[in-house]
Amino acid sequence: MNKQRKEILGKLYRKYDLTPDDIFNSPIGFTIITRSGIDKIQSSANIKIAYSLEKVSDDNKFVVIKATGIMGEKIIETYGESSPQNTRNQYPIAMAEKRAMSRVCLKLSGFYGLGVYGEDEVNEIEKK
Repeated sequence: MNKQRKEILGKLYRKYDLTPDDIFNSPIGFTIITRSGIDKIQSSANIKIAYSLEKVSDDNKFVVIKATGIMGEKIIETYGESSPQNTRNQYPIAMAEKRAMSRVCLKLSGFYGLGVYGEDEVNEIEKK
């Protein structure tokens, strides 16, 4: 990690009151923020999110949820998806919603542009 990126991340960690328990590095080199860390960011930044169910397969295994997030004057739309190819979770709608939420919060707060991902976005195999 270069020095400038590390300094920016440090400022963001402090700004959103993240602790070492909220952050970990995946074995393949990504910085990951846990579900509780995402919740802290959303609360601290007063991020409001609206969700819409965009697609559900006939067998209910493939789901896409659109999330629209607002933080002050900034508005962003992004998606969360879930399928048997990217999760073993038995609740695909809940997983897609968590992924959409993580992406909205990380994009609006500035983490996503620094290569930081939400815990829910990481393939379960990569987390181990």
